[in-house]
Amino acid sequence: MISVPALHSPIGVFDSGVGGLTVLQALRRRLPQRDFVYLGDTARVPYGRKPPEMVVEFANGIADFLCGLGVEGVVVACNTASAVALPSLGERCPVPVWGVIEPGVEAAARATRTGMVGVIGTKGTIGSRAYQRRLEQRGLHAWAQACPMLVHVVEEGLAESPEAELLVREYLHGRPSIDTLILGCTHYPVLRAVLQRTVGDAVQLVDSAEVTAEAVSAAFPPSESLYASAASGLAERGRVIHFVTGDPVAFSHTAAVIGGVEGKIIPLAVTELATVAAHG
Repeated sequence: MISVPALHSPIGVFDSGVGGLTVLQALRRRLPQRDFVYLGDTARVPYGRKPPEMVVEFANGIADFLCGLGVEGVVVACNTASAVALPSLGERCPVPVWGVIEPGVEAAARATRTGMVGVIGTKGTIGSRAYQRRLEQRGLHAWAQACPMLVHVVEEGLAESPEAELLVREYLHGRPSIDTLILGCTHYPVLRAVLQRTVGDAVQLVDSAEVTAEAVSAAFPPSESLYASAASGLAERGRVIHFVTGDPVAFSHTAAVIGGVEGKIIPLAVTELATVAAHG
């Protein structure tokens, strides 16, 4: 039986690995007094190479686990899971569920002046056409490029390296005249500087982590008690618990390049998620 520290009205966030920490960090900046539960399914990463029905099964089990902890909302901080599992989660979960794709598309639609929008992501995300379909439904022209090596570059701490610069230039070399570029992977905000240098200042980058956090935070306005605490300088920063299905030490090490882990890390066996899903 897992021993979980008591949390007050937490929000659940999950990803297949560490990339979702960029979403968690953005949420923490907007909701500093809120408690969070993060689940990194590192034992089964990457989701992008797995069949969609398997990703749906994984996501259902994780959502059941988070809802069992009493979360008030679930944030799917994973583009692959957002692309294929969101409808299932919306029906399954008794609390609101957010993905990272729709907020990114909406932000790009507001930002573009020419209607030419680019999106970069993993092979799984780009291959799903989740971004492209939504952009085209809004009457926008979508250019998409899979950038499979960029996650590795980020996790190896090479975001500002010549290798990163070379890869980004190679991936974006054939782009049309886009004026907006969606960062369709939660690892990519770490590469923001090199991406901006490559596309130029005239192209607006849409950080799906930030716009997702904006959408989620709008649903959780601070309570009157928090307003009073903040005004008096007594507001405490919310707590975070991280569950990891793989090696916690490896998770902590890799997470360090994204900004580190704030809060307790608890190992979680995949079988425990499967058991929760089976009884959900």
